[in-house]
Order: sequence, then structure tokens, then C-alpha cells
Amino acid sequence: MRELFVRISLTEKTLDLLVGALQDAYALGNLRLVRRISALLAVVRGEAIATIAKTWDISRQTVYNWIVAFLARRVDSLRYRKSSGRPPKLTKKQRARLKEVVKAGPEAAGFQTACWTTVLIQQFIYREFGVLYSRQYVGDLLHGLGFSYQKAKFVSGHLDKRRRRRWMRKRWPRILRKAKQRRALLLFGDEASFPQWGSLSYTWALKGQQPVVKTSGKRKAYKVFGLIGFFTGRLFYQAIVERFNSATYQAFLEKAMSETQQYLIVIQDGAKYHTSKAMRKFFAAHRDRISVYQLPSYSPDYNPIEYLWKNIRRRATHNKHFEKFDELILSVDEALAYYVNHPDEVKKQMGVYCHSMATGTPLPA
Repeated sequence: MRELFVRISLTEKTLDLLVGALQDAYALGNLRLVRRISALLAVVRGEAIATIAKTWDISRQTVYNWIVAFLARRVDSLRYRKSSGRPPKLTKKQRARLKEVVKAGPEAAGFQTACWTTVLIQQFIYREFGVLYSRQYVGDLLHGLGFSYQKAKFVSGHLDKRRRRRWMRKRWPRILRKAKQRRALLLFGDEASFPQWGSLSYTWALKGQQPVVKTSGKRKAYKVFGLIGFFTGRLFYQAIVERFNSATYQAFLEKAMSETQQYLIVIQDGAKYHTSKAMRKFFAAHRDRISVYQLPSYSPDYNPIEYLWKNIRRRATHNKHFEKFDELILSVDEALAYYVNHPDEVKKQMGVYCHSMATGTPLPA
């Protein structure tokens, strides 16, 4: 049988109205309207009537009727009443299948993106189960399945889960016992850099009016070495404008030792200037005052000082404009001074992390 084609030419305005109506139909989960508008758009693209009918599981006569109605009444022909009653339910088996698909990610489901949206999941549900939910209902469905809309985070591809578990279950309890026996200051150390161009964060604002923050665009940064006491919340720090290296790290540790008579047990990451030959000599020369332990590689989540840096940025640099470098220094110094004077706040920020570490309960690896 010879395929029949119908040609319809639309103005740009009418085409925009059709596309907008299709988006609204998807948002409402109105399957009848989605089929009707999609069929009309296929006609505009020049697809064969038989192909359109097969794609949308309708008769060719239905397609002709929709074309005639649209030519006579334009967008008024697309007015359907919203279907009454509750949306059809997925079976228990289908819900379980959906949960596994969402966990696997959109690429595994055949989409090009790696980010799930309610629209994509709406499309997947319709494609796989023949059920068209509104985007709002898709969100409710996902919440019911245990999902929430979250920002992704980076995890190193070099992360060694077995080594992390071994550190938490064996190395950490030994460090904890040693610190208690020696009545030492158990310190987690790290460094942070605060660039003059500032930092951005979420804030409440009027809808449609995205907050804007001036930036100097200057790359110059204020750098800070830090140590926080696991038992006490005490903060030791030293701010510099030069580079992080073994010499500046040694100077910081010497400053920390001069501020207390207690023995220091320092837990640090594997930065090169932490583990250099010069630093090994330094720790050997000062073993009567200080000892050092390494965190497992690529494990910033095992270092609670990361929480402190996050909160200092929130207080000092988020959504702020620093025209002059001295303004940045003042803001960061004020935030550091606050936490020096409020060790309980430092401990509070460690939250569940501290409880987990103090009890020896392993964090997820």
C-alpha cells in the first residue's frame, strides 16, 4: 500500500504554541494530549500518516480527524479536560524495576546524559511501562522509593576501599589509644586556600532573579595551615601568602608546638610537602614532641577539618566581593578568630563524624 503524506505549514508562532502545549501535556501527564500534539508535529515534519499511526498506536482515521480539527480550530482543538481520578499505579515489580534503573543511572537506560531529571524518568516510565505520570507525581513517586534530588560529588577513581577499611578498623583505634595514654593533643591537619575572587553559595532570592555577586577576578589567594583537636576542638592555624611547601609547613608545626606543652599527634593527608624528605627529617628531629600518621590516600572525608574549611568559607567568602586583598584577609582572619575562641563550635561541626571516630564505628568506605 502506498503511504500517504499530508503537508501542513505553520507559522513560527503557531509552531511555538504547539511545542509549548506539548511540554504542558507532559508536565500534566495528559497522555491523550501528548499523543495528539505529537502526531500533529509529526505531520508538520512530513512523516507518513501510517508511520504516525503506528508510532502512537492509533488509527490513521484518528490522525486525519486531528488534522481536520486543528485546521478548523487551531489550538482550541487541543482542549481536553484533565482526566479525573488517581493516576494508574505501577505494579510492585515495575516499581522495583524502576528503582534499580534509577540507581544505575540514565546512561545505563540508554540516555545520553548522566543526570536524572523528572522529565527523563517520566519518559522512561512511559517507554517501559506505558504509564504517563505528571512530573510532580514522578517526584512524589521517587521520594516514595527512597530517592531525593541531590548534587553529585567527586570520588577519586584511585580510591582503595580495602585500605580505607583497614585504616578505620585497625590504625585509627591504635592512634586513639596512644593519644589517650599519652594525654596528647590528637590533631587533624590540612590546608585551605581562599582566593580573592571569592566563592559562591546557595541563598534565598526572589524567583526569576538569580543573585549576582561582584568579583575582582584576581587569582591571588590567602592560604591557611590548620590543625584541630579531636578531643578539644582547639584550632591552631597559620595564614601565609606564599606557597604551601615543606618549609612553610615546618614553620607552622613549630608555631603549634610553641603554643602548647602537650605532645602532638598529627594526622595528615599525603600531600608531597607533608611527606617530603625534609619533613621526614623534621619529624625525626622532633619525635619527643610530635608524631605523625597518614590518612589513607584520597580520603578527605576521613579528615574532619574539611568541615571547618567549609564553614569558614560560608562565614568569610561565600557571595562576598573583595575589591582589595586586605579585605579578604580581614574577613578570613575574623572567621578563624571566631573558631579559635569557640572550640565547642569546632567540635559541633564534626558532628556524627566525631561520634563515629570516637566509638570506633567505621564510616562508609
